Amino acid sequence: MQLKKVISSVLLGSVLFSCGNPKKGMEDVQPPNIIYIMSDDHAYQAISAYDSTLIHTPNIDRIANEGMRFDQAYVTNSICSPSRAVTLTGKMSHLNSVKDNLDIFDTTQVTLPMYLKKAGYETAIIGKWHLKSTPQGFDHWEVLPDQGDYYQPDFRTPKGMIQEEGYVTDIITDKAIDYLEEKKGKDEPFMLMVHHKAPHREWMAAMEHLDAFHGEKIKEPTTLFDTYEGRGTAAKEAEMRISDHMGLTNDNKISPDVRDKTNHSPFMGWYDWAYNKNIDRMTDEEKEKWEEVYGPINKNFQKINPKGKNLTRWKYQRYMQDYLGTLLSVDDNIGRLLDYLDETGLSENTIVVYTSDQGFYLGEHGWFDKRFMYEQSFRTPLMIRWPEHIHAGAVNKELVQNIDYAPTFLEAAGVDIPEEMQGESLLPLFEDKTDKWRDALYYHYYEYPGIHGVKRHYGIKTKRYKLIHFYYDVDDWELYDLDQDPNEMNNVYNSPKYASVKMSLHKKLDQLREEYLDSDALTQQMLKADLERLRKLEEKK
Repeated sequence: MQLKKVISSVLLGSVLFSCGNPKKGMEDVQPPNIIYIMSDDHAYQAISAYDSTLIHTPNIDRIANEGMRFDQAYVTNSICSPSRAVTLTGKMSHLNSVKDNLDIFDTTQVTLPMYLKKAGYETAIIGKWHLKSTPQGFDHWEVLPDQGDYYQPDFRTPKGMIQEEGYVTDIITDKAIDYLEEKKGKDEPFMLMVHHKAPHREWMAAMEHLDAFHGEKIKEPTTLFDTYEGRGTAAKEAEMRISDHMGLTNDNKISPDVRDKTNHSPFMGWYDWAYNKNIDRMTDEEKEKWEEVYGPINKNFQKINPKGKNLTRWKYQRYMQDYLGTLLSVDDNIGRLLDYLDETGLSENTIVVYTSDQGFYLGEHGWFDKRFMYEQSFRTPLMIRWPEHIHAGAVNKELVQNIDYAPTFLEAAGVDIPEEMQGESLLPLFEDKTDKWRDALYYHYYEYPGIHGVKRHYGIKTKRYKLIHFYYDVDDWELYDLDQDPNEMNNVYNSPKYASVKMSLHKKLDQLREEYLDSDALTQQMLKADLERLRKLEEKK
């Protein structure tokens, strides 16, 4: 907590107000507006500011080019609901009431929007909520029920459920701009959270982008056919392999009848339901466009009926074509929002953040989805623009985490950071003050038994090393040297060469668990409660 006190006493005066009009007193300086844009499952590998191999995202890149790109941004728990709870509270999953996608967010907690409201901000959230409870602390909210839908989406509002016509990414942006229009001429600063559904599974693109990548051959990752040798049980038993667990119907857009004719079986019983639900939400015009694009794909699949590695390669191409096509709308709409801010003059005093609720596997290790502490799901994109406070084109390589977002926004707004928040304000990093920054990150994943079968685990990451403990039905430790093994293919936990490194990491891990108020006793208590919950759910079936 010492760093927070230093920031509070020094930076508020020297940084927050330094860019105001020097002829005015500090009391006249307008606190910054905050626009927090978060997509769902947007892999950093699919943003051209990080890597231009897969896609060009010029509008998202604008935020990095005009602000700061973070190259070592991570989450505390790589799964949708917990990540959202961390953002709202600045606390780890074991303290904020949401450790998995089954938990209900405790809205009696004092959250980021509540602190900002008390400081005179207007607060709003538009888009994906995915926390089961009713949003609290927001003056304005329109949120998707549960995961939401891509076409003709429903929105929960204070006045009840409404359905909108069109594509969800466009509609969320329309609503965000409408909110900003209503803010014109008002003196109060605002925080607007824009939470996109895209590019969440099942990767349903807007009609104008439906076949944008269908003529392209997407480069395969080198680990697409990973056999998980050199890793523990968890990687081998996870159920998110493109080859075996990705759905031909819901994920790859092959109709159930063609799937049956080619003698393939769905891994999960709900795959056909999901496929039909998405089709049923389309207008007649959209269904015609859909058939125009996917009809030939279905016919070709029935003709070639790939097997083995050829099927994996085929599914990977289909997956990536739709995933990337879905992202084009995200980039288009971020461009619309940034253009609006520029045109209205709001850009000058508005912090704009772009991130994702976690990372995502784009075929690395043969996987889709997230959850693991391995790099592609643990790491998330993060870029922040704040004119005159962040130098354009800055790149930061410090270890930052989503527990840091709430403290950052409060610090920028001139609000004291509550002691209960476990993150640190990023304001020092905006000025490249890194000498007192953290040297390690803590991670804990809980949702097992559960979908995708990723075992419970916790661990620590430094800039070079990563130590992971998988527990409950296993007791496996894994250690990776990220400098020598960036693809995390070789577990060196039992290598004599890394004995001193292992000892040091274990000691640091124990320190972090104590610092973040996590422990074996609490872990076992939560595990027992989760298993009892699962037992009761099974009894109801």
